[in-house]
Amino acid sequence: MQGVTNPTSQKGIIPRAFEHIFEAVSVAEGTKYLVLASYLEIYNEEIRDLLGPDVKRKLDLKEHADKGVYVQDLSMHPVQNVLDCEKLMERGWKNRATGSTLMNADSSRSHSIFSINLEMMPLCALEDGGCSDDGDHIRQGKLNLVDLAGSERQAKTGATGERLKEATKINLSLSALGNVISALVDGKSKHIPYRDSKLTRLLQDSLGGNTKTLMIACLSPADNNYDETLSTLRYANRAKNIKNKPRINEDPKDTMLREYQEEIKKLRQMLETTSSSRNTAILMTDEKVLAEEREKVRLEYENEMKKMREQYLAEQDHKTKLQLDMDKLKRQYEEELERINKQVHENPAISPSQQEVLLRLQKLQKSMVGGERANDRELKEKRLRKKKAAERRLQALAKVLSKVEDDDGVFLQVYDDIQQELSLKTDALRKNKMKVRALEREISDLQSEFENERTDYLETIRKQVRLQKLYLQIVEKILPTLKKECNYR
Repeated sequence: MQGVTNPTSQKGIIPRAFEHIFEAVSVAEGTKYLVLASYLEIYNEEIRDLLGPDVKRKLDLKEHADKGVYVQDLSMHPVQNVLDCEKLMERGWKNRATGSTLMNADSSRSHSIFSINLEMMPLCALEDGGCSDDGDHIRQGKLNLVDLAGSERQAKTGATGERLKEATKINLSLSALGNVISALVDGKSKHIPYRDSKLTRLLQDSLGGNTKTLMIACLSPADNNYDETLSTLRYANRAKNIKNKPRINEDPKDTMLREYQEEIKKLRQMLETTSSSRNTAILMTDEKVLAEEREKVRLEYENEMKKMREQYLAEQDHKTKLQLDMDKLKRQYEEELERINKQVHENPAISPSQQEVLLRLQKLQKSMVGGERANDRELKEKRLRKKKAAERRLQALAKVLSKVEDDDGVFLQVYDDIQQELSLKTDALRKNKMKVRALEREISDLQSEFENERTDYLETIRKQVRLQKLYLQIVEKILPTLKKECNYR
């Protein structure tokens, strides 16, 4: 799963997955992505956050009607490129529980899961705050990269004490995983024992849910590991028979990208309405000065009004003139307030709270990735070549597998459903029966040919024997006449 960084051809599945994800994201057009990573391990049936502040802290496993099974308080880290993922991977790898056994000097003593959560949204939803009904959906996906610890036999590993306890927990969780796989493959089991292990509960969706699942089995070529190799192959073969039905997740609610988008929208509105809305937060000192100035004008107005009223009461004869003076004073008050507000509009102050809003907005926007290399033709061609090469390898593998038969004479294939499997196996059986009949006829013909040749060979041998006897008899009669002392020489 991890591999080595040098040479690059020996990279593992996990770093290759990083490259594939960010290549696809960088050439995407019209879409923004939020990529979050987490890294945990299951050590002695305890879940630990390898990227958290306290690595030894035990985390709880929860289940939610909408979220499904999740780890409470598991830290999620935004990543923008492959380098960020590799840094998180290296940091978590150093925090993993490892130990030495007779079979491995640096044996992993836990199962680890590196998860990549990816949420995508159309660009128009982020910029304009809305798209069409068809496009304003958030798609969410999750990639679980699981590194299972290998099963161990105490006789070979020589584990004792704490190492033996770790091996026991590892074997128990792997056994629970095997039971889940068997129950899923069986099809008759009404109960799937996901709760027997935290590993199986975390991988519940990956094993029998809405996912595509790939299992890679590690085998040993050594003859003394024959039993382990055989059991591993049986284990993987059972897992291969699990049938999942993946579908696209489209849920516009309860997604982190939606929350980010709504927060960005609110922050933008706050910044845009700073100069026009009275409810916008401004610098506290400026607000205090403006409030004092308004209060001063109001007090002057009230004082003048009070004087006017007194004069009005004292001088009833000047009623019309005083009314005009009051209206004039009121207009001056309104003009003064308008001037103060206009000054605020023309010279808005950036308060510390607004600066915090701006920084938060910039941080959220930087967390979004996608489309950085949308115009990079070379990268697009490279991805196309990779895709075609993968398709060619897949076709070649399918061609080879179609020629390979197992002990029952059934082709090794992956089937979509039971009906397809039954149909293909029936056709394969019919073809094999025809081959058997043809071979039987061929054997019969060969046997008949052999009998004919055998008869011919026997007749030839009999003739040769008779001639040999005749020649011997002639030689016996002629030989005495060839002696020197014979009168007939």
